[in-house]
Formats: sequence, structure tokens, C-alpha cells
Amino acid sequence: MDTKQLILITGGTSVTSIGSEKMTDNLLAANGGIGFELARQLLADPKKHVLLGSRSIEKGENALKELQSQQPKGAVEVIQVDVASEDSVAAAAKEIENRHGRLDALVNNAGIVGGTGTNAQQLTACLQTNAVGAQLMGDYFAPLLRKSTGTPRIINVSSGAGSITVRLDRSHPRAAMKATAYRVSKAAMNMVGACQCSEFGGEGFKIFIYGPGYTVSNLSDMNKAELGAKPTSEGTAPMVAMLNGERDEDAEKYIEYGHDSFPW
Repeated sequence: MDTKQLILITGGTSVTSIGSEKMTDNLLAANGGIGFELARQLLADPKKHVLLGSRSIEKGENALKELQSQQPKGAVEVIQVDVASEDSVAAAAKEIENRHGRLDALVNNAGIVGGTGTNAQQLTACLQTNAVGAQLMGDYFAPLLRKSTGTPRIINVSSGAGSITVRLDRSHPRAAMKATAYRVSKAAMNMVGACQCSEFGGEGFKIFIYGPGYTVSNLSDMNKAELGAKPTSEGTAPMVAMLNGERDEDAEKYIEYGHDSFPW
């Protein structure tokens, strides 16, 4: 039996140019940005077994090769999953059950900024991936998390853009960033996380709602160092601590990087 902590990190579909609202589709998985960096940091620990959740097997395999080339101490493999598809999520859960029989931690890292089409079409797409996806992953993977050999953990990777309080503050540095579909979907994802706290917290699950802040990633073309985004490694490090049980006091809170708590 594998005694390593078994951690699934999901990905999804990314879009570019959040600031200009000019959005085109790109594929994002645990093989890019925050997901990849989280896997890289976790794999420095021989007690970790990372499952890279990727909608694209090709991109997932490329990420796997890159991680393996760094001679990780932990174990890593690819799982195909599209969080926007209930059939795909159900199949991924069955595949992990067949391979491992359990899951110790789930990181809902999948996210899109928007897409093409009308505002309503972009909102529908964002809600499906960012909020419905997090709900589906919790629904289908909770039975495997209940079989964890340790404390079951879920991290919902949110964003300060989902804060209603911040959105109402016209003096906020990013008040000019419209991104309505993304903002609404992240606010909805926060509620999914709160519902998970209510549903699973009594069973001993540790549920985190965490925003890495303005971080270098492939979420959008604004997430770049030259525009002021902090290194991906910094935004990701707190999640490693959460998965290691070092920040359990932050469970069932809305946390943003650099803040003890964040306004809903």
C-alpha cells in the first residue's frame, strides 16, 4: 500500500487578456503556472504522491516529463480530468479509486478568466469551470477522501477578485478591472467552499479557501512579473503548508496571500 500523501491537483482552461477583456482560449492544467509549481514544491518531499489533473493528456504528459527531469523525491503521475464535465470527473474518480483506493487531498486549482461570446456566455463558462467544477470535484472525490490515511484536505484556489466587499471599494487598486464573469464565478466558488466546510467539516475534513494573490501564472496575460506579479513560488508556498497540516488554523476561512483573513 502506498503510504505517501496522495494529492490531486486539478487544472482547466485558461484565457488571456483579463484587463482588456480580449479573451482567447488556452489550455491550462496542473502543468502550468500555480498547479505546476505546487506539484514541483510538493515533490521535494519523498512522502508525497502527486496526481496531475489535466484535461489534455498530451500537456499532462509533457508536465510529467518536466517534473521527472528534475529528479523529484516524491512520486507523480497524470490523471485526465476536465472539471467542467461531470462525466469526466466521475471517470477520474473511478480511475483513482481503481489505482489507489483513496485520496488524501484535493486541490481545486482549475480556473478560467472568461472566454468568447456575450457576457452571459462568458459567465456561464466561468461558473461551469470555477464553481460547478469545484462542486463536482467535492461530490465525486469525497468518498475517496473519507478513506484517507490521514486528515482529508481540500484547497479551493480562489481569488481576491471574488470578494464582494473589495468589489464595492472604488478605491481598491484593481477596481478598474472589470472581469465580471471571473469575479462572479470566484464568489460562487467561495460559497461552494463554505458549503463544503459545512458538509464535511464535521467529519474531520480540513477545507481551505485560498487566493494566491497577484501571482505569475498562465491564467491571463496580466499575470506577469514585469507587470508586478509576485513569483509563483511565493503564492504557492502557503498551500504546501496547508497540505502539510501546518496551517490548520486557516481552515474554514477565506484567506488571501499576505492576509490572515480576507473579506467575503
